[in-house]
Amino acid sequence: MEKVSKRVNVQHKTRNSILTNMNKNNSKNNKLKTRLKVSELVPNRGIQRLELVVLRTYPRRLINSTSYTGQLAAACGRDETGIVGIVLWDSQVNDVKTGDIIRIENGWCRSKNGELVVSSGKNGILTILDR
Repeated sequence: MEKVSKRVNVQHKTRNSILTNMNKNNSKNNKLKTRLKVSELVPNRGIQRLELVVLRTYPRRLINSTSYTGQLAAACGRDETGIVGIVLWDSQVNDVKTGDIIRIENGWCRSKNGELVVSSGKNGILTILDR
C-alpha cells in the first residue's frame, strides 16, 4: 500500500511541474490569443480568435468580381453570448457543416443590414475543431 501511494505522489508532483513549465513557456513564447465572444464583437474590427457552433449553412453561390472569383456561402453560428452571421469562402463552403465547432483567427467583423457578420477573410484561418 505504501509503495502505491508513493508512486501516486511522485506522479502528481511530476504532473504539477510539467504544467508549471508549460504555463511558463506559454506565457513567455506563445501568448495565447484570448477568445473573443459574440457579445464583444465590434463592426469593422479584426477578430483575433472566435469560436462558434455552426447552426446552419446556406446554399453556395458562385462569385466573379475583380477581387474574388469562386464559391461563397453564408452560415450562422453562436457561442454562449449570441448569434452571428458567417461568410464561408472556397473550400470552407464544402468543409464546414451544421453542428461543427469552428475557430476563426485573424478574421474580420462587419455589419450588414444591422447584423454582425464574421469571416476569416483572405489572411485569416478558419479551423474545424470538432464535428
